[in-house]
Amino acid sequence: MISFELSDDQKALQELARKFAKEEMIPKAEHHDHTGEFPREVIKKAWELGLMNTHIPADCGGMGLGVLDGIIITEELAYGCTGIATAMEANGLASAPVIIAGNDAQKKEFLGALINEPKFAAYCVTEPGAGSDVAGITTTAKKVGDEYIINGAKMWITNASVADWYFVLAYTDQTQKHKGMSGFIVPRSTPGITVGRKEDNLGQRASDTRGLTFENVKIPAKYLLGREGDGFKIAMGAFDHTRPMVSAAAVGLARRAMDEAVNYATTRKTFGQPIAGYQSISFMIADMAMEIEAARYLVWRAGWEIDSGRRNTKYAAFSKAFAADMAMRVATNAVQVFGGYGYSKEYPVEKLMRDAKIYQIYEGTSQIQRLIIAKEIFDRK
Repeated sequence: MISFELSDDQKALQELARKFAKEEMIPKAEHHDHTGEFPREVIKKAWELGLMNTHIPADCGGMGLGVLDGIIITEELAYGCTGIATAMEANGLASAPVIIAGNDAQKKEFLGALINEPKFAAYCVTEPGAGSDVAGITTTAKKVGDEYIINGAKMWITNASVADWYFVLAYTDQTQKHKGMSGFIVPRSTPGITVGRKEDNLGQRASDTRGLTFENVKIPAKYLLGREGDGFKIAMGAFDHTRPMVSAAAVGLARRAMDEAVNYATTRKTFGQPIAGYQSISFMIADMAMEIEAARYLVWRAGWEIDSGRRNTKYAAFSKAFAADMAMRVATNAVQVFGGYGYSKEYPVEKLMRDAKIYQIYEGTSQIQRLIIAKEIFDRK
């Protein structure tokens, strides 16, 4: 039987995250957006409440929750502030390759560390000259004895300066293209790592986004994930777990934008009546509500598929493309509802519009999602 009813445990998680967003995130969001200051104290409170790292397996000390559970939490946190939520969720992307391919020792050392203390990790694949074209990366890892020596540069890395360890994708055999890539866990304390300046981004400014340079960085061979040549498969497989989460955040942002638009439309009056009474405004908000609901169910389907043990690549791409484009559209229309006030930093929809844009870019652009969907349709019949 199909049911859209959440379990009691899921409702409790939803309420906990909703309360945290209202009391801890919304009051501080403007400050962190304005200053770009990393929201360490907010995130520490979230960690103490068990709102972070929920996907880490129980044998590593985690809660071992499913992707759908994480989706429910993420939507609520993103309603509060997607910049802060992204800083929190970056741990999920970094740890996904370790969950997928790590051995017991790797999982206990690196995933366990995230449970024992409010620590951070970062996923390092994108490079200055290689974003969507992952095969275009130039970072290399050469094996010498019982070590690998990593050289290269990464760009647009979330949590780069606060992370205690990185997942790094590098070539171990450049002649094999994507089949020559390998994935590594690299402790932040390893000599040879240089962290770049914080990027002054359009939106989600609370997130710590920087470049990284690896210069003769030596790591033990035991930090190789899986086997040499497995890196591309591991790095892309992580997205099946995390794209539904990112999509849920886009839904949370859009829901917040719609709520702000509804509240404004019912109080703002022109020609003697609230602007909600005008069809041009009410239809705009009706479209927001429909698209948010549709996006949420696509996101839930993507999470449910992988939690059920099935390959969810197509559904993850569905949810990411639809939710990202929807969030940008809803946030833009919320600004339109506010009119001139929406263009002012005094009102939250301005920030929501800036924050929304990145969902069409990171963890695979909306165009890349469509390529994935087309491949699923034509190549996997």
